[in-house]
Amino acid sequence: MAKKQSDDMQVIALNRRARHDYTLENRVEAGLVLRGTEVKSLREGRASLSQAFVTIDPHHEMWLEGANIPEYLNGTWTNHAPKRKRKLLLHADQITRFERGIQAKGYTIVPLSLYFKEGRVKVEIALAKGKKEYDKRQALREEQDKREAQRQMRLHNMKGADLD
Repeated sequence: MAKKQSDDMQVIALNRRARHDYTLENRVEAGLVLRGTEVKSLREGRASLSQAFVTIDPHHEMWLEGANIPEYLNGTWTNHAPKRKRKLLLHADQITRFERGIQAKGYTIVPLSLYFKEGRVKVEIALAKGKKEYDKRQALREEQDKREAQRQMRLHNMKGADLD
């Protein structure tokens, strides 16, 4: 089952790797054109964005490719292809902004999360620039330092409570 985030938002899939591999800049929520069996499969919480990416075709339409939405278990001959291209629903000016963004060297468009919002499937996409290996190591080091500082503060506060 999909995880409940808030009253109107239910997360189906996250792309954690994107947050590690890319510096995210411009985030946008987009609608997704789906078939009936795809929605039923998503309601069961079955999807993966790990291999997914976004493309813009010559007709100025954005497509989500490589996202894996497995076939609906109770589906019949009307079932969908698990890794088919899915059209993203965005305004023309948003697509133009993304087009200009990916023309810059090193930028790409990555999907971050897939979720239900008020009964409709949405995907959060972002304009992203690939991180170098040393940037990734530095980010991991900063995370570890932050965790260690929180651990030390917790220990210090517990010792202070014992003295009272």
